[in-house]
Amino acid sequence: MLEEDSRDGSIKMEFDFDAVNEEDSPFPEVRASVSNIDDPEMPVMTLRMWVIGLILSLIGGSLNVFFNFRQPAPSVSPLALLIISYPVGKLLAFILPITTYRLPRWLGGLEFSLNPGPWNIKEHVLVYIMANVAIGPPYALNAIVVTELNYHISVDYWFSSLLVVATQLTGFGLAGLCRRFLVWPAGMVWPQNLVTCTLLNTLHAEDDAQPGVISRYKYFLLVLAGAFFFYFIPGYLFTALSVFSWLCWIFPDNVPVNQMFGVWSGLGLSVLTFDWSQISWIGSPLMFPWWAEAHIFVGFVLFFWIITPLMYYTNTWNLAYFPINDDNPYDRFGNYYNISLVVDSSNRFNVTAYNEYSPLYLPATYAMTYLLAFALSTCVLVHTVLYHGRSLINGMKKIRVEPDDIHAKLMRNYPEVPNWWYIVFFVGFFFMMVLIVEVWHTTVPVWALLLSALLPVVYVLPSGFIFAMTGQGVSLNLLAQIIPGTLEAGNPIANMIFKAYAVQTLMEAISFVQDLKLGHYIKVPPRSTFLVQSVGTILASFVQVGVKQWMFHNVKDICSPNQPNDLTCPHNQVYFTASAVWGLIGPTRQFGPGSLYYPELYAIIVGAVLPLPFWLWQRRYPNSWVKVVSTPVVLSGVSYIPPAGGINYSAWFATGFVFQYLVRKRNFAWWSKFNYVTSAALDSGESISFIGAVHALQFPDGGIYLNWWGNTVYQNTADYNRVPFKAIPPGGVPLS
Repeated sequence: MLEEDSRDGSIKMEFDFDAVNEEDSPFPEVRASVSNIDDPEMPVMTLRMWVIGLILSLIGGSLNVFFNFRQPAPSVSPLALLIISYPVGKLLAFILPITTYRLPRWLGGLEFSLNPGPWNIKEHVLVYIMANVAIGPPYALNAIVVTELNYHISVDYWFSSLLVVATQLTGFGLAGLCRRFLVWPAGMVWPQNLVTCTLLNTLHAEDDAQPGVISRYKYFLLVLAGAFFFYFIPGYLFTALSVFSWLCWIFPDNVPVNQMFGVWSGLGLSVLTFDWSQISWIGSPLMFPWWAEAHIFVGFVLFFWIITPLMYYTNTWNLAYFPINDDNPYDRFGNYYNISLVVDSSNRFNVTAYNEYSPLYLPATYAMTYLLAFALSTCVLVHTVLYHGRSLINGMKKIRVEPDDIHAKLMRNYPEVPNWWYIVFFVGFFFMMVLIVEVWHTTVPVWALLLSALLPVVYVLPSGFIFAMTGQGVSLNLLAQIIPGTLEAGNPIANMIFKAYAVQTLMEAISFVQDLKLGHYIKVPPRSTFLVQSVGTILASFVQVGVKQWMFHNVKDICSPNQPNDLTCPHNQVYFTASAVWGLIGPTRQFGPGSLYYPELYAIIVGAVLPLPFWLWQRRYPNSWVKVVSTPVVLSGVSYIPPAGGINYSAWFATGFVFQYLVRKRNFAWWSKFNYVTSAALDSGESISFIGAVHALQFPDGGIYLNWWGNTVYQNTADYNRVPFKAIPPGGVPLS
């Protein structure tokens, strides 16, 4: 039946499709979302796909750079562009001529058509894949913005653009080398892709309506319309429904109540919000598997509803003198830390000025996030060796990690991308990064770049395993700051570039692998996916940097705390805090022996030991519930705090409990048909509505604002004003 059983070759393989049409995935979530049939003759690399994909990706990427500087920060999701591209593709299929054109012989004599037939699912998914890898705001933009705003160093367009391109495409090369472990095995589900597959099949499948039963497509349109119109209420007309800290309105001056039940800077014990952008801030709760949501919420409750308040109200590490949840560092006088007071004219650390001014203090949630990051850095490696060690060894020996499912069998019909293509990308863009840091004199040594490239190589498989099964990845933020902070102490610029390169490479590698899996599910030729991903990312990088340049030249007071359009740059504030802690002051002074936060380092040892008892127990008792425990998910799931707040977890979990546990358990038929459609519709409707609310009502000419109780009540609370539990003593926090 199979002439060649080799993934690494480029020979087109013949396969008996009739023999496998009745097979399906062993996972019910995949069976409910992904088709188990394929049409290898379906047109893929069409001109209309390129036109639609590039235009929408560049527009969406531009808008997302804008949204990246706002809080709260909904985005133009790839799902929204997937929806928009559907009628556009259908329109082009209707109006374009069906004539076949032939190039002259001296140009190859190739034949092509502007309209090769109906707009199909493979063209559509390539538009989505292009958008998914291209429209997200580049992580390296944080380093660029902080360099300009906080360290007052001018950065030109070409440095910014090439930095963004190099940091993104190095990860692309790394992604392709992980296919054997993260794409081909059936157990690597990638939950985010199930929402996309459901929506694609909803749009392209035959109408599944029966008399008296609504079709998925009609249901999708109804929910999308409802989400679109409803968002104008919490997003514009009655914003207190978004920041629904109702108990804080009753007790606006009670600091503990505001800190525990608050939404703006509190821990979210109030649970309730009517704003989907708040609920889905860390990802749609209808997308994550229930077991992963339970893990994440257990971690959130343990670390942020129990341990953090205990430490805060007992004034451990002087936490009570500062807001319980904030993304800014503080000085001993209770003000935001003024970096300009501790740097010299060369933007290097000034020890004398630091001793005269103040140590850097972290808010409680920020201190907890660092503690968890220390634990996670070792926990994820130990967990991967214990739980996935055999798969890694088999993969390196080119032995199948697990038996092929129906989707892997169908993909044998297409030639794979040779590994050397990805190696060229990885090596080539690494050398581009070397040229960037040398030509622009960034003070980053080449050996540091080698280390920053090595980190994602080590962590891509541990992070990929977790992301593929839970929808939650593992970040390199901590290690990517400790290493340069130790080796290049007092140099925040080098620290930020090192971090941007290491973190972005890992993030992009995971994102690209996710889309390779999506192409695998929809049966897209791998070489088509490769070309779409690389071209879309390169073009979008240049456009997104241009948008950032325009915003910082034209938007008044951008990144200031009281910017009228809420363009307060929350992600950049977090990035700046990290650059100050690790790059300027340095890990030795902030976390070394004798420092205030030195006890956090013991979490490294705890993290290394943490997976062992669960692994030993499940080996002794294979049927015990302990076999589903994943310690890295418990630790990594809460890593969005800050800038995320408690409400982004409590409301997220409550919604997930309803859909992913109650509905799935009591009405699996409805869940299979409508759950992922509901998620896609809510995400898309809210994103489109947000664009309308901001751009049509709030942004132009100073905006149109409704000044009434429903839009101001939450602003008159200790939660909104970030009031600390203890007042700063005269002369500042004691230094002893």
